[in-house]
Amino acid sequence: MKRKGIWDLPIDFINSFKNPQHIKALSLQIKKEAKKKLNIMEICGGHTHTIMKYGLTQLLPQEVEFVHGPGCPVCIMPKERIDEAIELAKQPNVILATLGDMIRVPGSKRSLQDLRAEGYDIRALYSPLDVLQIAKDSPDKTVIFFAIGFETTTPMSAVLVEKVAKDGIKNILFHINHVLVPPPIHAIMSEGADIDAFLGPSHVSVITGWDIFTPIVQRYKTPVVVSGFEPSDVMESVLRVVRQFNEGRCEVENEYARAVSKEGNVKALKLIDRYFDVRDSFRWRGLGDIPKSALKLRAEFAHLDAEVVFSSKLSKTPIDDHKLCICSQILKGRAKPFDCKIFGKACTPKSPIGSCMVSSEGACAAYFKYGDFL
Repeated sequence: MKRKGIWDLPIDFINSFKNPQHIKALSLQIKKEAKKKLNIMEICGGHTHTIMKYGLTQLLPQEVEFVHGPGCPVCIMPKERIDEAIELAKQPNVILATLGDMIRVPGSKRSLQDLRAEGYDIRALYSPLDVLQIAKDSPDKTVIFFAIGFETTTPMSAVLVEKVAKDGIKNILFHINHVLVPPPIHAIMSEGADIDAFLGPSHVSVITGWDIFTPIVQRYKTPVVVSGFEPSDVMESVLRVVRQFNEGRCEVENEYARAVSKEGNVKALKLIDRYFDVRDSFRWRGLGDIPKSALKLRAEFAHLDAEVVFSSKLSKTPIDDHKLCICSQILKGRAKPFDCKIFGKACTPKSPIGSCMVSSEGACAAYFKYGDFL
């Protein structure tokens, strides 16, 4: 028997997670049970947008405060990595390909979008596998895939590496910028962040399994509830956090049980391990160097690694953010977008200065689009 997928389910099932009556009922229950001040960090920018889009902060009691985290892969990309992408795109006979918002993120002087306007061949992808067709259509060019994302998108990059390696495709290289969720959380908490609980990203957890958050719970005595991205998911997850505190518990809970398991996608994890290794350190925009927080191609695939092939062309000098930008504080959960002096003024989605405004998952972009702070 064919297993039903999400698109085979009745439309009422999908819409039920946006049901106003259900959301209001959860709101009332949270207000009834919340007894102490709780700072809850939603790790992922997808949660931030759900919170802002559906006005969930207005449905919660003053005891519950959302704190925005570093779970936006575009927002945390340091300027020097973007400058590397720009330098690679300027090389003779190179096509640089990457996903979505990455093209608009400013480097030290300009963005990939600015470079494309000058005539360089820079492609925005819907899927990493689109690289295969681009390479086939342009056999005289080298296609460099600037790969980004957390554990969610890493398996697709691994599939692409496997295809290139096994088929012996000669004109595709990789610039790997895949990052991991737990290390920046450890970095933030080790600095004494005022965070009482976390909403864990469900799409990451589908791949990794929810057990990756157990060390965080054990070390910092901070509950984690893995939450879906619909408004009912977020409200249900907040209620679970409140109940953990009321009952004196501290554990990982899986609100998104309809897709997340403890062990995750074992096949995808094995594929990632086959082609990627953990970097000793990676510099996060706004967070600095975080050990063991990102991936790179394994040594046996160095011939596919653009960082190796073009090493003489790439500078590794760290580049700081604009002095007026407070994205670093926002990513650490220490500030809100409206605390920034240039939010909605010098820095807007059309002319972003900080990475949190550029990305569709960024906290500043969410506040600008859905908030009323201007």
